[in-house]
Amino acid sequence: MLPIPSSRRIQTGPESSPGVCGSRAELNIAQKQRRHALIVPREHGAWGMLLIPLLTGGAVGRFDGGRLFPVFLLTLVVLALFWLRTPLESLLGTGSIRVQTRQERQTVLALIFPLATFAAVVLGALFWRGTYRNLIWLGTIAGAAFAAQIFLKKAGRATRMAAEVVGALTLTSTAPAAYCVATGRLDAKAWLLWLLNWLFAADQVHFVWLRIRGMRAEGLRNKLDVGWSFLAGNLLLAGILMLARGLNLLPLVALLAFAPVLIRGLVWFVQAPRPIVVRRLGWAELAHALVFGVLLTAGFGLIR
Repeated sequence: MLPIPSSRRIQTGPESSPGVCGSRAELNIAQKQRRHALIVPREHGAWGMLLIPLLTGGAVGRFDGGRLFPVFLLTLVVLALFWLRTPLESLLGTGSIRVQTRQERQTVLALIFPLATFAAVVLGALFWRGTYRNLIWLGTIAGAAFAAQIFLKKAGRATRMAAEVVGALTLTSTAPAAYCVATGRLDAKAWLLWLLNWLFAADQVHFVWLRIRGMRAEGLRNKLDVGWSFLAGNLLLAGILMLARGLNLLPLVALLAFAPVLIRGLVWFVQAPRPIVVRRLGWAELAHALVFGVLLTAGFGLIR
């Protein structure tokens, strides 16, 4: 058999064409990125809203004489359910990226069933080790908030921030849940931990939206036009905290946990405009959340 000339091979072998190879490589990368987005949580800030309340609730519960192992089991359940949300939204079409092909549907379902099974097994083990019927109430409220978030997302861009604030209510439910499984109680302190964590998370959500909407605002007057609702929310938050402190519901250190975010919100109105670096903004808000978690835990647990 005679060897095929190199020019003939170029014509008959599409895999040897640089343009085709490049297109296929780009297509494979795009497919992998899309598959990743369908099944892996994309909201990086949500991890902080989920885990920091869980850690604060568990830590305060431990300082109140509770146990840590149930909190560990709860953490496994929470992580599985949080991861489950992304593929479930992709399947239902409520997320930013939706399942479009049969193969994508199979990929999503292949993750949904193991995650749901794992969460159910660990949750069963958690209930087996103790009586945590109060978690049902928390789960019901969190589930209703999740459903409301989906409704608000579908309503359009005008309700997008409200959807995130309601979503924060679901994420921060880990605070009372962790306190409950640690101590076996769902008392006033558990509900207060949820309220405080949610107020903090809602302030973070509002501030990020403020930075996006007001990135070109110059001068105090223009910034007030853009951020009057944020300023009103901060004043309302400060009033609620002072009232709680006056009623002896809030330790002084826990009150101070809100000081950094309240100050950074006021500073924005007087500082010069600057471009948004999303990654830097995310890390800054995570740092605020960590400081908040430490001070809140110290206020309710370490300092009596």
